[in-house]
Amino acid sequence: MEFARNVLGLEDADHAETSPGGTCLVISPLTCSLVGQRQNVAIVPGTRAAALYRAANVTEPYYCNYGLNPDYRGRLEAAGMVTSGVGDAGEARIVELPAHPFFLGTLFVPQARSTATDPHPLIAGFAAAAAARRSARR
Repeated sequence: MEFARNVLGLEDADHAETSPGGTCLVISPLTCSLVGQRQNVAIVPGTRAAALYRAANVTEPYYCNYGLNPDYRGRLEAAGMVTSGVGDAGEARIVELPAHPFFLGTLFVPQARSTATDPHPLIAGFAAAAAARRSARR
């Protein structure tokens, strides 16, 4: 929503869960709830997600009822947001900002399948990016 507000200039960009009556619902209810489901995500080659996963397809756990409103996807992508993972019907499941040190948003919950001994690739990537940024500031 912040990207939609600050980059696209959609001052009224909102999330349907917290503002169901909003006029610019960038995050909207999904057609079908994904709560409790595990679904395939096709990873787009050449993206940060692809570099972190090192796989073309993954299965992830979902606990959500909301996602990126497809009416705004094209405008967000034209402004620099990249859809780097998609569901079976092509719907956005992972988005990222390539120019940002580490901005990667998911519709699923990576920490649900992450452990101390086997961290999820996206969580490991975030930790590595944070450590690299800290080292660069010294």
